[in-house]
Amino acid sequence: MPTLSIKGLNKTYANGVKALDDVSLEISNGMFGLLGPNGAGKSSLMRTIASLQEADGGTVFLDELDIVEEPAELRKVLGYLPQEFGVYPRFTAEQLLDHIAVLKGVSHRGQRKELVAHLLQKVNLYDVRKKNVKGFSGGMKQRVGIAQALIGDPKLIIVDEPTAGLDPGERNRFHNLLADVGQEVIVILSTHIVDDVRELCTEMAIMNEGKIVYNGSPQNALQALEGMVWQTSIERDQMDRYKSSYSVISDKMVAGKPQIHVLSETQPATEFEQVKPNLEDVFFTKTQATATA
Repeated sequence: MPTLSIKGLNKTYANGVKALDDVSLEISNGMFGLLGPNGAGKSSLMRTIASLQEADGGTVFLDELDIVEEPAELRKVLGYLPQEFGVYPRFTAEQLLDHIAVLKGVSHRGQRKELVAHLLQKVNLYDVRKKNVKGFSGGMKQRVGIAQALIGDPKLIIVDEPTAGLDPGERNRFHNLLADVGQEVIVILSTHIVDDVRELCTEMAIMNEGKIVYNGSPQNALQALEGMVWQTSIERDQMDRYKSSYSVISDKMVAGKPQIHVLSETQPATEFEQVKPNLEDVFFTKTQATATA
């Protein structure tokens, strides 16, 4: 069972932005969620793990393989689906996967044909294998992306913001595919979409301003907030007053009125009712604590 060990990663860009601030994680087999707002440093971490950029300091090991010192060896066992998966639009799905298989060193034509057919069936695109990728929906292109990431029998698969822009049906199909893949290898799912992590991952980390602000299971994070989340609906012009009076975790519109969640050990006021915490409450609590620290 492969293990990814990240210790003390730091990265500061030329413009002074500290994208990675002493990041340490231990990730084992299965689906691991990396959750954080846009600009939190998630993509910087994914690019560093994938050997696409060098860190200023720290180590990354996949089992005994030193990723920092031996990036070429890492790429032999890495599957990577970046946030923007660029494809050759005039290629068919079959031609595209065959081309990438050649690039990944599958030189035997018969072996490639068998591999491509297997992957297209796995991602449920075999029936459209002869169609140009440019005509595919966003979800279908993402499934091609996962298929190419599986070429080469990887030990580690990184998917960066994979469901952004997908409609609900495509998102569900992609979730099922990721869950299937995650039974066999390490899959790191980097996203700002809380539902992706809640529905797929048994372990997670929350990242903000280049730091890891939570590392553990979603269940443990929820238990830590048990009995401390309160909800009420308010008028729109009351928002500032409530934010100045209470520790507001989040607000969202429900039936045309703002609904707020507040963090408190006791009932804040009579209009509040206690609710079970959700992963959004965990996310906002952890990221707000970092921002105000």
